[in-house]
Amino acid sequence: MQVNNNKQHVFIIGSKGIPARYGGFESFVEKLTFYQKSPDIQYHVSCVVEKGEYESRQRTFTHNGAICFNIRALNIGPAKAIFYDIDALKYCIKYIKSNQIQHATIYILACRIGPFISYYKKQLEKLGAHLYVNPDGHEWKRAKWSAPVRLYWKQSEKMMVKYAELLICDSKNIENYIKEDYKKNYPKTTFIAYGSETNKSRLADHDPKVTDWYHEKDVKPKGYYLVVGRFVPENNYETMIKEFTKSKAKKDLVIITGCKGVPYYDKLKDETSFDQDKRIKFVGTVYDQELLKKIRENAYGYLHGHEVGGTNPSLLEALGSTDLNLLLDVGFNREVGEDAALYWNKLDGDLAGLINRVDQMGGEEIEELGRKAKKRIRDAYSWRNIVEEYERLFLTV
Repeated sequence: MQVNNNKQHVFIIGSKGIPARYGGFESFVEKLTFYQKSPDIQYHVSCVVEKGEYESRQRTFTHNGAICFNIRALNIGPAKAIFYDIDALKYCIKYIKSNQIQHATIYILACRIGPFISYYKKQLEKLGAHLYVNPDGHEWKRAKWSAPVRLYWKQSEKMMVKYAELLICDSKNIENYIKEDYKKNYPKTTFIAYGSETNKSRLADHDPKVTDWYHEKDVKPKGYYLVVGRFVPENNYETMIKEFTKSKAKKDLVIITGCKGVPYYDKLKDETSFDQDKRIKFVGTVYDQELLKKIRENAYGYLHGHEVGGTNPSLLEALGSTDLNLLLDVGFNREVGEDAALYWNKLDGDLAGLINRVDQMGGEEIEELGRKAKKRIRDAYSWRNIVEEYERLFLTV
């Protein structure tokens, strides 16, 4: 494949790759390449391939005009993401060198490889390539990690901040945190939001995909509150479930998450006795994005308990699809929802009281919140506008 050296070459590392099947970073890269306008940018995207599939895959392919390159995953547990990023970075450096690329930017999503970055930064400098980093959220705060792993994440973040030429934050709260916690490094930051859309699902209400799902899960449109997110403690499933069981809601609480075989599920059952409340329904995962969008549209309300990280994709998707959104009152969520949502805290009875109140809310009031939510997404989180911001940034290197 002939390389056009007149273009600005942007190498994106840190997502699992495209076409996107899941995940916030994967969706970001999908949209960044799908909505590309400038002909002066050539994207290169790293894609992880499991060891058993690697030999049968092409080493490179194109998608949305991006040149995608496959990197073999190492079966070494949680550390495999670290070595995936390192192997992808090695590939990019070799590619830039062998093709004598004059205008290259490496954009690394998340701060996994901090202890190694100084070594590779020197190589990038020799090639005249630039290093940008998206610091993501507070990965070092996640309860799933042991204390040593959390320490690694924090130190890794520190090193990535130190060596990045620019930190692109998708949350103003994260940008403020970077500036404050690492002010000794004088980090250069900019804010470009994560994106979302407000278009309706392509599936009709009577589509068999939709009706079969509702029948199988024993759920009725507008008869449920919805939760969508990773099944981890910091997303406050315990608080939401306990508060819902205290509420007088006649509707169900439908939880879309991957909880099968996860020890946290049994722990949560012991602590909340959710299996004794017929309204609470864990329904597994939904990978069909059009079906998931329809489920969001048909929810009476959406509950969001995320408190670790920056701008959360599932929150943006909820604001774009669901009229009534009940968000945990933390800075990340307030920044996104503003006056288009209602807020709760983790004090005993607070969420239960809010659920009781909104369960009796009039249709006009809910519709007005829905209009505000969709306007918020269109004004501040449109993918087209965000892609334009990224293109201006990459072209001013």
